[in-house]
Amino acid sequence: MTEHVWSYKSTSGHLAGTDLTGYKVEATDGGIGKVDKHSDEVGDAYLVVDTGVWIFGKEVLLPASTVVSIDPEERKVYVDRTRGQIKDAPEFHRDKHLGDSGYREQLGTYYGTGGPFGTPLA
Repeated sequence: MTEHVWSYKSTSGHLAGTDLTGYKVEATDGGIGKVDKHSDEVGDAYLVVDTGVWIFGKEVLLPASTVVSIDPEERKVYVDRTRGQIKDAPEFHRDKHLGDSGYREQLGTYYGTGGPFGTPLA
């Protein structure tokens, strides 16, 4: 099951209703872009990150469980993945994948239990 992947960790500092749009996103080894869209929906929380020129203007979808901390003063979101892990995630197309449960399952597996990075994220 990958439901836990789509929820913020209690230690992330996320406050429901906070607008994260425009926040910079920092991987464990450097910046990856800015939050373009996000959801706080319980069990379906995520960030859509515009990577800019880093991976040729691509957008990536990050499950909320990848968020380690949020710094509202710096307007930064820190995630527990490397730039390479994010770059190698299943390709995301907003129009095609936002409402696609099969894609969510695939991405949940990639980032969560049973994915290439081992341990559960919950």
